Amino acid sequence: MKIAFFDAKEYEIPYFDRYGREEGVGFHYFETPLNGETAPLARGFDGVCLFVNDRLDAAAIDRLTECGVQVAALRCAGSNNVDLAHAKGRLRVVHVPAYSPHAVAEHAAGMLLTSVRRIHKAYNRTREFNFSLQGLIGFELHGKTAGVVGMGRIGSAFAEICRGFGMRVLAYDPAPRALSEAEYCPIDRLFAESDVLSFHCPLTEHTRHLLCTRTLPLLKKGVMIVNTSRGGLIDSEALLEGIKSRRIGGACLDVYEEEEGLFFEDNSGHILEDDTLARLISMPNVLVTSHQAFLTKEALDAIALTTVSNLISLFERGSCENELIFRG
Repeated sequence: MKIAFFDAKEYEIPYFDRYGREEGVGFHYFETPLNGETAPLARGFDGVCLFVNDRLDAAAIDRLTECGVQVAALRCAGSNNVDLAHAKGRLRVVHVPAYSPHAVAEHAAGMLLTSVRRIHKAYNRTREFNFSLQGLIGFELHGKTAGVVGMGRIGSAFAEICRGFGMRVLAYDPAPRALSEAEYCPIDRLFAESDVLSFHCPLTEHTRHLLCTRTLPLLKKGVMIVNTSRGGLIDSEALLEGIKSRRIGGACLDVYEEEEGLFFEDNSGHILEDDTLARLISMPNVLVTSHQAFLTKEALDAIALTTVSNLISLFERGSCENELIFRG
């Protein structure tokens, strides 16, 4: 089995090589992202492997099928970058529904603590032997209200961390989890009462821009926004407006709606042309990481193992429990 692996990064290759060798799956690594223009690189391969910022749109799907590609294996959970309707009957698509929910939940909590206790600012100061505490006043999470949008595995893990801090947890999810001890409520109430608002839901037509100019006035004044899910859940311009108006007290962002071509790459020698992202990064109460919440040894191992297992299931047994099928 030969798989064209797009948008390959050095840190993930050893994990895929290990499980590929064990199961007879040969990965050929391309640094370039997958899209309609690069899809012909997969000619002669049985399948492709792609990540969050690759584009499996109609053009890419058509070119892949012309090249004889049968399977597209997402090495992530979300599929908002895939045109599943167009893939139906042309290309089989599998994903990794869960790899390490704790990795993402812990990163979200880490960003939140770093921001509210000004740890990143103190770190920069002390490296220059500046031990002043001026401007480093934070606030305690204990006794505050955390609002969690999306109570899947990651959202539930984050909610448990918040409970460990002694926080009250409100949750919104169209399909509430009976085992969760969070208090479920309508999203408008969650926005109005949360001191911390953390997003852990997939990006769909119904969740795009959950935070926007319409919902901005609903937010509790001074709320901390955390997003480790998908950038499109938040309208970046509305976020800027909320920060400037002091409606939003700060933001911790591991994702950004226009991150394609920026995140996962070293752009330190270039002028950042995205003015919105540049303004966000420049703000003292905004903390940005580059879509790294998933990046743990445990998660990388689980992603590689599940991806290889998905491929083996499809090619050897003809079915896979992690196959994505358009049902519209």
